[in-house]
Amino acid sequence: MGQLTSKVSSLFTSNNENRVLMLGLDGAGKTAILYKLKFGNTDNIIPTIGFNMEKITIDKTTLSLWDIGGQKHLWKFYYPTTKILIYVVDSSNEERLQDAREELFGLLEEPELVKCPLLVVANKQDLPNALSSEELTEKFHLESIRNRKWHICGTSAQTGDGLNDGLKWVKEHIK
Repeated sequence: MGQLTSKVSSLFTSNNENRVLMLGLDGAGKTAILYKLKFGNTDNIIPTIGFNMEKITIDKTTLSLWDIGGQKHLWKFYYPTTKILIYVVDSSNEERLQDAREELFGLLEEPELVKCPLLVVANKQDLPNALSSEELTEKFHLESIRNRKWHICGTSAQTGDGLNDGLKWVKEHIK
């Protein structure tokens, strides 16, 4: 199964690809972010089974943005050649923050991701109970990350607020 997934994944990649891997717990808004960036809307989104990949161009830099579904056991097959890791958090769901934090710090220990800069996306800022980027930085202990460049930005996939700021940071830190 693993070899098959790796082979399928390699069909969609090239050595020159600016692969950006977008991960997070199910329901965090990964697909909504991808579709807002690519198509300008978030209509008709369904839970991702497998992956979605879209090419996004920002200031003449093309990014292959991979939105991998919540099947965590499959994530590892997408790690090779990743240049930036985006981790999306539903900032309005305090019940799942501990799980999201644990998952993020597990990803940061993966050998194939150890050199990747990290963008944490505090999504769903449009909801009234959403934690701010500063609050998430504290709850996730992001300041303890010392072995890589990282940034956090508050976003709303529904309105598009904050998405361009996050993409600009990604473009500046692509290897």
